Amino acid sequence: MGIYKHIRDSWRSHSDEVEKLWRQRLIQWRKEPVTIRIEFPTRLDKARAVGYKSKQGVLVVRQRVNRGGHPRRDRAGGRRSAHSARRMTLALNYQVIAEKRANTAFPNCEVVNSYFVAKDGKHYWYEVILVDRTNPTVLADEKLAGIAKQKGRAYRGLTSANRRSRGLHKKGTGSEKTR
Repeated sequence: MGIYKHIRDSWRSHSDEVEKLWRQRLIQWRKEPVTIRIEFPTRLDKARAVGYKSKQGVLVVRQRVNRGGHPRRDRAGGRRSAHSARRMTLALNYQVIAEKRANTAFPNCEVVNSYFVAKDGKHYWYEVILVDRTNPTVLADEKLAGIAKQKGRAYRGLTSANRRSRGLHKKGTGSEKTR
């Protein structure tokens, strides 16, 4: 059994020690800023699976997203009250929102992918893998250079989470490109 399989199994186990560790981490993460750059991924197995490489120009950002409804802001000006509904159904999943916010915080970088880390009653936490577009190490790597050339991946729906929300994750499914 490889090291990443051991990491995955320890992540899935719900022993008392693991639960205690996660409780402490969540207490600490709630006090941190919404977007924070971290040195190493929390879930190394998952990070490697979605495209993380430990090299210069590749960075990991932990992004916090509020759970629950996203009510529309109050409109100023005169309109019919029937047209000013406060509730809004969320078209995007939380992971896509996290990717977009991380990309906004680091405008010189491009989103490679992201993965779920934790949740509590109020928040979701995702770790977003970003690539510096101008870094020579990134441009020398064939895969990362291809991603670095695609500007605005998170906003154009090209990341894995975004494709899943568009119904393109499984081959032959989805409503795009149909009559």
